[in-house]
This record gives sequence, C-alpha cells and structure tokens, in this order.
Amino acid sequence: MDAKNSSVREIAVPVSVFGSLRRELEKEAGTLPTVHALHHAGYRAGAEAADAFSRSSGGDVFSSPRESFWSRLGDFFGKRGWGNLNHEEAHAGVGLLSSADWAEASVDEIDPDASCCFSTGFLSGLLSQLAGGPVAVLEVECRTRGEAACRFAFGSEGAIHDLYGHLIEGGDLDRALASL
Repeated sequence: MDAKNSSVREIAVPVSVFGSLRRELEKEAGTLPTVHALHHAGYRAGAEAADAFSRSSGGDVFSSPRESFWSRLGDFFGKRGWGNLNHEEAHAGVGLLSSADWAEASVDEIDPDASCCFSTGFLSGLLSQLAGGPVAVLEVECRTRGEAACRFAFGSEGAIHDLYGHLIEGGDLDRALASL
C-alpha cells in the first residue's frame, strides 16, 4: 500500500484502553506529562479523523445548515462507539458538546482530578482541521469526576482561555460563560 495515497486506517479497541493508557503513563511520567501526552496524541488523531468525518458527510461538511453539521458530528462519534454527542450553543463565542455516555470517562471509580484528555485533544484536532484554523477545547464537566455528563467547551483560544480563568476562580459554568 502506497503511504501517500492511503487513507487513514481505523481500528476498534476496548474502551478500557483509555484508563490503561492513563494509568501506565502516570506511573512512568507523572500526572501533568500524562495529560499533555494524551492531549497531543488526541489532537493528532482528531486532525487525521477529519478526513473520515468529511467522507462520511459526503465531502463538504459546511454545505448544509449548522444543525445538520452537529447532528452528523454526533452520528460520526456514535457510530464509532464514542457515545452520544450533543451540541448546544452556550455563548456567542463558545459552544458546548456534551455526552452522558462518553467512552473515555470511567464511572467505575470517581476521581475529582480526572478529565478526558485524549478526547479534548481529539475534538480540538478534528474541529481545527475542519475549520481550517485553531479551535480550542476544554472539558468543563466529566463523568469520571462524578458529574452527569462530559461537557466540552470549544471556541477560539482566547475565549477558552478566558473561560478557564473564570472557572479556576471558582465560578460555575453558567457564571463563567456570562462573564465572557
């Protein structure tokens, strides 16, 4: 197979791979390097997955109404076993993607410091590739932390940075979004 003409191959692995990767990386490298490694790996995988999403959407992903785009994105993730992904417009500069059954989150053991690092990177890479420019993603709620759903805020790097700052100051998501 000619590498230049081949499309990105996809494989299926058990969802437990996310927890195994995180635990093993943390043993070897520590928490912060693990978060960075998973995020960077996810970003690269997401950027590569943009072609598969485009093909599954018939080519031009932006030719139909915005609601159709988000519905197709949800279908794309659902068919691949990631979970049901729903879009909500949260703010003029920030959108939210949420899932009550997201694959990377583990509800077997609640961890207040957990997050879906690979998924955050994956979504950023995918959306950045599709948009033709940087799209930052921040997980603002996680099922592994005991919350009802995984929720990913996305937008420009500046908007997501500002949102993160408001959240760190102790604001809840609604107040943080209102402060933008």
